[in-house]
Amino acid sequence: MVSNKSYQQYCGIAAALDLVGDRWTLLILRELSFGEQRFTDLRAGLPGIATNLLAERLRHLEDAGLVEQRELPAPAARTVYALTRDQGRRIVPVLRALAQFGLPFLDDPVEGKVRPRTAVYGGLAALLDPAAAAGEDLLLRFELDGDDLWLQVRDGRIVRADRSATPDLTFTGSAAALVEVCRGTTTLDAASARLHVTGDRAARRLFTRIFALPVRALA
Repeated sequence: MVSNKSYQQYCGIAAALDLVGDRWTLLILRELSFGEQRFTDLRAGLPGIATNLLAERLRHLEDAGLVEQRELPAPAARTVYALTRDQGRRIVPVLRALAQFGLPFLDDPVEGKVRPRTAVYGGLAALLDPAAAAGEDLLLRFELDGDDLWLQVRDGRIVRADRSATPDLTFTGSAAALVEVCRGTTTLDAASARLHVTGDRAARRLFTRIFALPVRALA
C-alpha cells in the first residue's frame, strides 16, 4: 500500500524523500550520523521538536530500517538510537553533501552559539575530498568551546577516531571560527587568535589538501 504522503513517482529522489523528506527527519539523521544517541540527547540537539514528534519520527525511521535501538553494556546500560549498518549509514554521504551545499547560505556564525560537533562533523567533515584523501591517514583533535572531539581520516574515509593515539593536528579555540574557515570567510592564519592549530607542517599541508576548504581559506 502506498502512503498518502508518497510522491508516487518512479524516481530515486522521490523515493528518498518518501523516507526522509518529512520535517525534522534529516536533522534527526544528522544527529545520529555523529554517533549513538539517547532520546534525551536527540531532544537536546534538536531544540524546538516536540517529544511526541521525535518519537514518531524515530518509529518511522526504525520501520524503514534506517535507525535501530541498541542496548549499551554495563556500566552504561542504556538504550540508544543509531543508524543501521546496512541502510542507515548510506545516508551519511547525503548529509555531508547537503551540509557542503548549505554552508554558503549560513549567516555569519555567532561566537558561543555554534555547537562544536556541528562545526566539526557537520561542517569540516562535509568538506573531505575522498580522492585527495585516498591512501592518507590523518588524526585530528578539536578542543572547541569546552568540547573534546576527534576526527580521523583513513584512506579517503572518515572512520572512528583512535583517541589513544597522538593527534597529528590539534585545533583549540572557537567552533564559530572553525565554521568561518569552512565557509571561506577567513583563513586558518587569520583566525589563529580564536582557533590555534598545533602540529607539524606536513600534517597541516595534508589537512589543507584533503579538505576542500574554499580557496580563500587556504591563503
